[in-house]
Amino acid sequence: MVFATQIEERYEQMRHAARDLVYGRTVLPGCDIQEVALTFDDGPNDPYTLQLLELLARYQVRATFFMVGNYVRRRPEIARAIHQAGHLLGNHTMTHPSLLWERPSRVREELANCSAAIEDATGEAVEWFRPPFGARRRDVLRIAAELGMASVMWNVTAYDWDPTEPDAVVARVQCGIHQNQRRHRGSNILLHDGGHQQMGADRLATLVATGSLLEAWAGSALRVVTVDVWR
Repeated sequence: MVFATQIEERYEQMRHAARDLVYGRTVLPGCDIQEVALTFDDGPNDPYTLQLLELLARYQVRATFFMVGNYVRRRPEIARAIHQAGHLLGNHTMTHPSLLWERPSRVREELANCSAAIEDATGEAVEWFRPPFGARRRDVLRIAAELGMASVMWNVTAYDWDPTEPDAVVARVQCGIHQNQRRHRGSNILLHDGGHQQMGADRLATLVATGSLLEAWAGSALRVVTVDVWR
């Protein structure tokens, strides 16, 4: 059994190394299976982002918010509220294009403009980047690094961008965590507090599911962390 576990761990290491070789290096969860990170994409989005902040404060946990620059320009006060609550702020581009198909000059413009929007709203330099749709090339991550940002993917997908019930979101997240624990990895969970097509996306299911997850984890060995613990 120990030998089989060692083989599985080695396979995971090789798989991550091969992926980094093709796409470029990203921040990956560590080997502490009790660590889970909540990350929220596509905000800020009223009212759900602010309601998430209230929920996270209730359980005294921090999260990482990857924000769309155009939305930050429209609602800078929400970006400031995220920052003032002690959460990490990340760059999710200015307009949420698939960077896989964009020229390097456009990639740089999208990332630089988004960081400028966040920094104007919060006064804080942006150190984290997540490519929309997870679409990336080596030069995309290189440009992010040149702009001072570490690139962050995920290893648990909640699929909460489609209309769904909170219980389904919870089940996907818990299943993903258990799979990662079998692989001796922590969990970086992809959720959404907004929608990339427009502001005002309905994220009630995500809000309710997040509350259910935090309630379940409160009595467990799991620890909610932010992605900077894995840098």
